[in-house]
Amino acid sequence: MRTSWLIGDRMVDSVLLVGLIADTHGLMRPEALDALQKADLIIHAGDIGKPTVLEALQKLAPIRAIRGNNDRDPWALSLPTHDTVKIGAHTIYVLHDLKELALDPRPSGFSVVVSGHSHKPEVRTLNQVLFVNPGSAGPRRFILPVTVAMLALRSDRCAASIIQLM
Repeated sequence: MRTSWLIGDRMVDSVLLVGLIADTHGLMRPEALDALQKADLIIHAGDIGKPTVLEALQKLAPIRAIRGNNDRDPWALSLPTHDTVKIGAHTIYVLHDLKELALDPRPSGFSVVVSGHSHKPEVRTLNQVLFVNPGSAGPRRFILPVTVAMLALRSDRCAASIIQLM
């Protein structure tokens, strides 16, 4: 059975790829753009830093973005602090700091929770919900890697992988 998804004005068949990025802090690395090139949709999980980051990502695919704790400038005030992205059978909850998750994702109907803030990339499943932190694609912090993630959605399942940039 073929699954079709409508994203913006594009119809996507079979697997939908959602690029995940966070904690850019104003730095849009060319390596991050290359890694997200095949995404049908991009989600930025906050601490964007500058509107030029969103502008660069928008050239690749439609984008959903939330405001992180460091996004305090006037341009960012219109961004939500959390978002719900519905794609076919999947509902994705996006927030910046996972410690601020104020709901139980599974009974709330979420199949994926995307967060940032810690700069630590992670993919794990807990109580049948996929939790993804794409890490940080911005300035290197401590000894943490510079990463993004890709979320692959099918009508009946989802999976994510971390992509190390450098």
